[in-house]
Amino acid sequence: MGEVYRARDLRLRRDVAIKVLPASFASDPERLRRFEQEATAAAALNHPNILAIYQMGTYEGAPYLVAELLEGETLREQIGRGPIAVRGVTDCGAQIARGLAAAHEKGIVHRDLKPENLFITKDGRVKILDFGLAKLTQPQASSESNAPTMERATNPGVVMGTAGYMAPEQVRGQVADHRADIFALGAILYEMLCGTRAFQRPTSAETMTAILKEEPPSISQAVASAPPALQRVVHRCLEKNPERRFQSASDLAFALEALSDSGTSAAVAAPAQARAAINWRWAAVIVATLVVGGVLAWLNAPGPAPRILSTTQLTHDGLPKINVVTDGARLYLGEGGPANRIAQVSVSGGDTSPIPTPFANAELLDISPDHTKLLVLSHVGTEDLTPLWSLPLPSGTPRRLADVVSPDTPGGAAWSPDGRHLAYVKGPDIYQANADGTDPIKLVTASGSPYALTFSPDGRRIGFTALRSSVSTLWEIQSDGSNLHAVLRQGQGPTTACCGRWSADGGYFFFVSRTSSGRNVWVMREPTGLLPWRSSKPVQLTTGPLSISAWAVSADGKKLFVGAAQGRAELVRYDSKTAEFVPYLAGISAGELDYSSDGQWVAYISYPDGALWRSRIDGSDRLQLTYAPVFAGLPRWSPDGTQIAYMGMQTGQPWKIFLISAQGGAPRQLRSGSSSEGDPAWSGDGTKLAFGRYGGSQPGGIRVVDLATAQESIIPGSENFFSPRWSPDGQYIAALSIDSTKLVLFNWKTQTWSNWITEPGALGFPNWSRDGKYLYYDLAFTDHQTFRRVQVGHNRSEQVADLEGLLRYSVPPAYGWSGVAPDGTPLFDRDLSTDEIYALDLELP
Repeated sequence: MGEVYRARDLRLRRDVAIKVLPASFASDPERLRRFEQEATAAAALNHPNILAIYQMGTYEGAPYLVAELLEGETLREQIGRGPIAVRGVTDCGAQIARGLAAAHEKGIVHRDLKPENLFITKDGRVKILDFGLAKLTQPQASSESNAPTMERATNPGVVMGTAGYMAPEQVRGQVADHRADIFALGAILYEMLCGTRAFQRPTSAETMTAILKEEPPSISQAVASAPPALQRVVHRCLEKNPERRFQSASDLAFALEALSDSGTSAAVAAPAQARAAINWRWAAVIVATLVVGGVLAWLNAPGPAPRILSTTQLTHDGLPKINVVTDGARLYLGEGGPANRIAQVSVSGGDTSPIPTPFANAELLDISPDHTKLLVLSHVGTEDLTPLWSLPLPSGTPRRLADVVSPDTPGGAAWSPDGRHLAYVKGPDIYQANADGTDPIKLVTASGSPYALTFSPDGRRIGFTALRSSVSTLWEIQSDGSNLHAVLRQGQGPTTACCGRWSADGGYFFFVSRTSSGRNVWVMREPTGLLPWRSSKPVQLTTGPLSISAWAVSADGKKLFVGAAQGRAELVRYDSKTAEFVPYLAGISAGELDYSSDGQWVAYISYPDGALWRSRIDGSDRLQLTYAPVFAGLPRWSPDGTQIAYMGMQTGQPWKIFLISAQGGAPRQLRSGSSSEGDPAWSGDGTKLAFGRYGGSQPGGIRVVDLATAQESIIPGSENFFSPRWSPDGQYIAALSIDSTKLVLFNWKTQTWSNWITEPGALGFPNWSRDGKYLYYDLAFTDHQTFRRVQVGHNRSEQVADLEGLLRYSVPPAYGWSGVAPDGTPLFDRDLSTDEIYALDLELP
């Protein structure tokens, strides 16, 4: 369905395939639904045996999708040349099964698997195509799903699929689950082996009757050399009763891989005379080679994987955990809340107690090797660079570390293992100084914003995390600044990682990786021993549902102390009469609300999963619009109420602007590129979108896109502004300065910017009142957080709500949202998350 063209992506410099649904087909709702479903289903998957979908959109009324370009031929073309060798069947079948397993784990059933929808690339890789008939269901219970749930179910009694490859339950029009795909794969394996279809009759009706009532001819009749084990695998796939087939594509893949590994290509045995003639010297060489190879393989074997044995909760204060270090007897915690503080607790658990400091906001970074002092960063208002301090233990007066300053976020510092040096971040640069901060020298300039510094136990290496375009990666240098390189090779581990730290003996390297379900701890064995070039693959130690926010390893390597959070918010409104915060919309765990222009509908982001929903203002007619692995943010209704613009981000990718129908369907990415984009804002007539761009290779500033022509322009002089908000009358765009201290206003008539208001703290989440007279915003990073508004034409703000004592929901990537209801009532998300320290018993082989 559709026409496919070869094209060139000039921005990313790669060849792609563009599949276009002709305008005549686009007018057919069912064809359009199938086309969109193909993109939605495939885009939810990321597997080497499934065609990758890059983008979907519409041009001049014709929907299109952009996919990876494949070179090779379909399986149908291969089968057309005759039966395929047994080894080729098992290899190809295993790849198909692995691709299906990935789809089934995401709750996606293909339902139209056939040789035409299977592509063999020139390098022998199989790609599953065309998910146009895919059924999107609840995922299998044994797997975490990132796939959407089908919003339009198949009507009972409707036959979906291709005759000859449909399972009996599909022929009957019954509900078909993932085992229908296993039946289809069995029919394909049969055809690959025999060169003829398992069920082929003159008409489709007769073919479907054969599927229901007849067994296919035995494979051995067509291919006498086919291994009996392979025949049993194929015939088990073709069982009429789904309960008698393989119950998972993973099991089928395992069976086919076992057959492939066992040598089902059946090499012909050499005659006995030839075997007897082998020279004994060659036999000795072969034996010696096998022995040496076996020893090397044993030395190079990965060994048992590290694992968590048990878990014990240590704290019960509920405050967010920002960092944790240990001296062996006690844990020292960086905790959030109304203000950051430093606390302590025994390694065996109990009550936490604060460590007094003179700082209003203190962030814990490290503990000295002799355990006599803590390295602390003090937040001061909205200053970009903040001083570092040495805080004596158990108490004492802090000492300023010379003139050392570091960004408050991201940033960081660490002492060397011998206690003689200090490594710290300043902008994109990493410095090393004496332990007291004197005599600093620059070591390296990072690509991105470095943070989370750590020394290896021998002091020879410094690890750090670099944040660039919302993607964090692990890096390492020698302590003299040389040999800058990434810790993880491409494909070696997760695509995004941060906050690495070595075990005390240097044998293991731990780090954290974020997915849409939260942050988990990973570990990898360091290269040691006889084969120093060996590098193990990272192992995921924790698997949720708690999200790791801080962690430390005990000196003996037997325990992992983690700060773990379960995100939960409560949507509240501020009652000005009682000065209290009361639940709103039944106190759902959500934020980032936006109302339709008629005030009857609301779009919001649910926490902690980051899904976009829409519903009526009474909570009825709820519809989920986006799904994992995309985390959505800041939705904005179009003026006509038909579309919602929002920010979307996948792990390891920058934020981008998307558009989606208020009735659901496939989202459309507004622009491509490596830069992050955020804060979409509609023009009053709904023909344009403004948004902020920052980071990456593209210039920053506030952009405006004409949705009809796709033309993009930058608002002059906006290079240092972000978070645009279009006024209801269309005359202005309000925005924030890059340091968040200023509110600025762009006048469309005069094409000029003017400073509107300057605050002592950081402004956030600006929103216009419905009548356009006021702009509301959050004022944070001050001694007293408030919610304020400023009137157009005035340059003094007034307090609307006192936020003292309101614990804001701040589980990344969501941070303390505020908004305004149509009647001007302030809205917030109150943090009800649980965040505690746990001790995980750790086994490191």
